[in-house]
Amino acid sequence: MENTKKILAVSWVTQYCQATVCAAIAVANRFDAELTVIHVVDTQLLQGWNLPFKFHEAEHQKELERIRAELNTIVNREKKEGMKVKTVVKEGNPVEEILKYVEKEKIDLVVLREHEKSRLEQFMVGSSNDEIIRKMPCSILLLKNEPSKKGVRFKA
Repeated sequence: MENTKKILAVSWVTQYCQATVCAAIAVANRFDAELTVIHVVDTQLLQGWNLPFKFHEAEHQKELERIRAELNTIVNREKKEGMKVKTVVKEGNPVEEILKYVEKEKIDLVVLREHEKSRLEQFMVGSSNDEIIRKMPCSILLLKNEPSKKGVRFKA
């Protein structure tokens, strides 16, 4: 862990990711590491349709902007304090996109939030954590926690 210089925090559902990001911030501060928060919008259900989805495209772009804004709100305080932190929003298969990002950016540690899934989360996230854990080429910090409350901060 002493050579941990690049950390990736995975956001599945932005309203519940604050505790994950706070924990990743604490670890990044401890190791003076760069932190990236990634959120992958699963677009697999949209692939293969030949129907015109013009109305859907506008809503999809609004949703991407909302996710970017939420992630930036979560990390802005750390940016103001001089921490090297950025947010990334991607589209596609979440497992594939996260694994590609880890390999491309040479990530040393991935921070994931493990949770008991509601039916909605099971539909949205599926068993992505399990698949990521099996395929991850680097260390993983798996957090077992409740959905965060605003203002929660972890200390390393």
